[in-house]
Amino acid sequence: MTQTIEMIDPVTGEIIDEKQIAEQLLTQAKEQGVSLVGPGGLLGGLTKTVLETALEAEMTEHLGYEKHQVTDSENARNGTRSKTVLTEVGPVEIEVPRDRDGSFEPKIVRKRQRRLDGIDEIVLSGVDHG
Repeated sequence: MTQTIEMIDPVTGEIIDEKQIAEQLLTQAKEQGVSLVGPGGLLGGLTKTVLETALEAEMTEHLGYEKHQVTDSENARNGTRSKTVLTEVGPVEIEVPRDRDGSFEPKIVRKRQRRLDGIDEIVLSGVDHG
């Protein structure tokens, strides 16, 4: 079952047409000689961006405050670590955020998880990974 997320342009307040964005990305990739799949491909780049954005959101939820926000919390962000995950579009290297006390347990890409099945559906259709 596929669910699309309605995206709103933060500047204009208008609903963003996902199909139009996909067409623009494909046109740009073609013009720049970027392949759809494979190393350095469009889908790999989108997968990386979606995963890292989701991981950052999970870290924010875990810590209870936004990145760069001043807080009295004893736990804080502590950089990232590189991790390569195998997806349907090929291997994708991502940066996984860390926290100082090591209590962060990501859900979208769990610790020690190397293979992600179904990630192309998350990236391409906007399915909630919740």
